[in-house]
Amino acid sequence: MPWFTRGLREGIVTTAYPRKPDPYARDFPAALTVRPAAPPVAADELGALCPTGALSAAEDGTARLDRGRCILCRRCVHTRPDVFAEAPGAETAVTAPAALVVPETDEDEAALRSVRARLAARTALFRRSLHIRHVDAGSDGSEEWEIAALTNPVYDIHRLGLFMTASPRHADVLIVTGAGARGMAAPLRRTYEATAQPVVVIAAGADACSGGMWADTYATHCGIGALLDVDIWVPGSPPSPFSLLQALLLATGRLGGKPSRTTAPARPRPAADEGGTR
Repeated sequence: MPWFTRGLREGIVTTAYPRKPDPYARDFPAALTVRPAAPPVAADELGALCPTGALSAAEDGTARLDRGRCILCRRCVHTRPDVFAEAPGAETAVTAPAALVVPETDEDEAALRSVRARLAARTALFRRSLHIRHVDAGSDGSEEWEIAALTNPVYDIHRLGLFMTASPRHADVLIVTGAGARGMAAPLRRTYEATAQPVVVIAAGADACSGGMWADTYATHCGIGALLDVDIWVPGSPPSPFSLLQALLLATGRLGGKPSRTTAPARPRPAADEGGTR
């Protein structure tokens, strides 16, 4: 019985997060950031640094980084270490796409409180139990490995009352990965409509947030934001399991979370692209 002796030797491997801080989650570089005292950079130089257009420059030359577009290639860090750096910490999920952009701009505290209050009101019944349906809308497969890791002994989301389900009719949360394949637009919409309300939609990974390398091609949209009303955005390529776990805890109202800096404008729910039905 080697598993028995191995268990005695290694002890408990399950993280205590969120009850206690996890050193790995605290130190893991799950995102990039702009250094506080970074010198001005020309927009042309920034454009040449990033294959997905995640970098831009403000009017004063301050570099801006959109984590929703960042695929963590780290080309900017290697080329301009005086401007860009790795940001330790895996709690990267936010509740509005504008909050993915660093450095932070001036916050509207009233709007932030309103966003958090609306999400908390919708998810008040999710605190004790949550069922999750994963939908692949054109992923490269990397996010799926991280989602699968949530059920292993290290993360063990079952201890928190979080469960994966095969049916959208049993789901409270949709975790959507992929750049928003045009052929998946109608199936994704039908899955959403089959889910009981209220439902929380999580865009998992840079592809789902913005389309990543494949944004707005003949085969893909610019992420899933044009297909569904997204509640929580998780950057990363792929996002860490801790980042996904933080997003799920935001959905249950168990974490205050990293506050978003602005609310996304209300918009009518788009019709599905019926030409992509399969």
